[in-house]
Amino acid sequence: MPRVANDGEVLRAGTANPSVTWVGHATLLVQIDGINVLTDPHWADRASPVSWAGPKRLTPPGLAFDDLPRIDVVVISHDHYDHLNLQTVTRLAAAHDPLFLVPLGLGGWFADNGLHRVEELDWWQTREYRGVRFVCVPAQHFGQRTPWDANRHLWSSWAVIGARQRFYFSGDTGYFAGFREAGERLGPFDLSAIAIGAYRPAAIMRFVHTTPEEAVQASQDLQSRVLLGIHWGTFDLAEEPLDEPPRRMLAEAARRGIGPERAWILKVGETRRW
Repeated sequence: MPRVANDGEVLRAGTANPSVTWVGHATLLVQIDGINVLTDPHWADRASPVSWAGPKRLTPPGLAFDDLPRIDVVVISHDHYDHLNLQTVTRLAAAHDPLFLVPLGLGGWFADNGLHRVEELDWWQTREYRGVRFVCVPAQHFGQRTPWDANRHLWSSWAVIGARQRFYFSGDTGYFAGFREAGERLGPFDLSAIAIGAYRPAAIMRFVHTTPEEAVQASQDLQSRVLLGIHWGTFDLAEEPLDEPPRRMLAEAARRGIGPERAWILKVGETRRW
């Protein structure tokens, strides 16, 4: 995986605002209007309920946990192990005491694990934090951490709306009409981070994950100025080659006349202003 060194100094200083940093997989550090937001934070070695089995991280996080700036808000899209890691959220609570915004039903899981600065939102509900609006947006996915809790916790995407910039985070979702609805209700977006990996075999994955080509279409539906491809190359979760998603996304963007200034594939650890 291409990566760049990032010691977090600029991020801690807050001089690159707004900015986005790809830590890996679906974990982004978003700086907007003076606050620091993490999406689906994951600093563990495996996307698994156990430390000795399950998908292993193929590349270290692009930013060391101890190099993070103060974290104000954490948004969680759903309860799958590659998006919700107990070790990471517990460590974040101890070190930063952020506000966790989670889809409906997940508050109980956090409370059971001793984490209480948590607020649940249903689809289209909004929470404002220091002038920034966080909107829980519909997604087409599912939830499950054990054999006994299938779809007990809601899944979502998130919109983060500042005074001048608007950011969309897909989490996991299949392609559906909800992208266009979100664009009409909350857009246009300046930057949309959309999952582009884990789409094969299509018979299973097409309902719950976007292909790279669908991610490009989704960004158009969202009326997004810039598309950022995420959710690839960190964990081996599906049958496509690990380096295929970004190549397909960039090829589809070029086919539609969308240049590299509007179709981003970040290196691990890379920070860009938006």
